[in-house]
Amino acid sequence: MITDILEVVGQILILVGSAVCLAGAIGVVRFRDTLTRMHPATMPQVVGVLLVLAGAILNLRGSVDIWMLVLASMFMVLTAPVVAHRVGRVAYREQLGRDGLPMPEDLPSD
Repeated sequence: MITDILEVVGQILILVGSAVCLAGAIGVVRFRDTLTRMHPATMPQVVGVLLVLAGAILNLRGSVDIWMLVLASMFMVLTAPVVAHRVGRVAYREQLGRDGLPMPEDLPSD
């Protein structure tokens, strides 16, 4: 009885996590600016992957592979914000506008 409930909860977590990842991917494609793309590239992806990994942990309970999933989730939580910060900092320092091109006011005039 309890194992059936945990399996259903795990499958729901996997489904919700994949939907969150899909929403983040749509946000990355939809937004035009580098700085606005950073949020859907990091937050929904991290939350979605954590939900998928939590669902996998619930479905694989009692397996040795659970520790690898925990390690993957810790790695994701630690690295994604750092990468987003670095990308945002480079975009800000290079003064990149929409689509990674320089701002119009920074271009040389004729």
